[in-house]
Amino acid sequence: MRKVAVLGAGAWGTALAKVLADKGLPTALWARRPELTDAIERDRANERYLPGAALPPTLTATARLGVALEGAELVVLVVPSHAMRDTMREAAGLLTEGALLCSASKGIENATLMLMSEVLVDVLGRDVEPRLTFLSGPSFAQEVATRQPTTVVVAGRDKGATERVQHAFATDRFRVYASDDVVGVEVGGALKNVVAIAAGICDGLGFGTNTRAALITRGLAEMSRLAAAKGAQPLTLAGLSGMGDLVLTCTGSLSRNRTVGCELGRGKRLAEILAALGHVAEGVKTTKSAHDLGKKLGVELPITNEVYRVLYEDKTARQAVIDLMTRPLKSE
Repeated sequence: MRKVAVLGAGAWGTALAKVLADKGLPTALWARRPELTDAIERDRANERYLPGAALPPTLTATARLGVALEGAELVVLVVPSHAMRDTMREAAGLLTEGALLCSASKGIENATLMLMSEVLVDVLGRDVEPRLTFLSGPSFAQEVATRQPTTVVVAGRDKGATERVQHAFATDRFRVYASDDVVGVEVGGALKNVVAIAAGICDGLGFGTNTRAALITRGLAEMSRLAAAKGAQPLTLAGLSGMGDLVLTCTGSLSRNRTVGCELGRGKRLAEILAALGHVAEGVKTTKSAHDLGKKLGVELPITNEVYRVLYEDKTARQAVIDLMTRPLKSE
């Protein structure tokens, strides 16, 4: 590809831009704040969000969306899910004709309960659908940036587009599988953040590995139910974007969503936690949209619903665990 644009210069966007630029692909990294892009250009690193990761000369940073998108044959979308709609409205008239789009944002829009694939079609029109792909899987930005072996999946409805994006990202340290189950990959990537908050709550309360194993297992069942209700293939949730990402975010110390849960379990208030975090924890907003989507579709999401009550109704973390454990008994 002659040029790639990466929209969103947080930790994950910067890590993906580095993967592409390290391969020699001219890569433009866009952020809204000129002070951030100026610092990236000056320091050849994003010390604010991805400290210590040296960025190659094939990567440039800009706060001008038109400059980033000009001539880009692949546009990677790594803005927070709640900013996707507004960002793409701005970008719509600036996209190169025929450009492929790859969303690496994980979430469900609060107001509409749309997945990112649905938001993109809503903004850009149905004609863009064959050019849309979605990247997900167990991948902490810091480890990707330091070239730790990582495996992800790219999903798309057009095989040719999916394979082009797959090959664009693939390296000897970043292995990329392909999938045609866009909804399954997206639901897995979104809901694992909610379950990770629950896992963190249990860690913060001092519970052990029995609790975590149960939470991961039942969380996966919950994710699969919602995915199936949206038309996904349930087996997709046993793969990288489901079980893989779920295990990572529920157990890894680099997980921002697990960190939020840990602090909630220790009794801190959500506003205080988010102020100290300094990064976006997608699971906080996704908890609300997943809770509302489950009600809309009639899907039972007991873990998600309890996390919602802790985050948005001031329920105590300990009472939420008790209520989960004492629900009516049933078959697995």
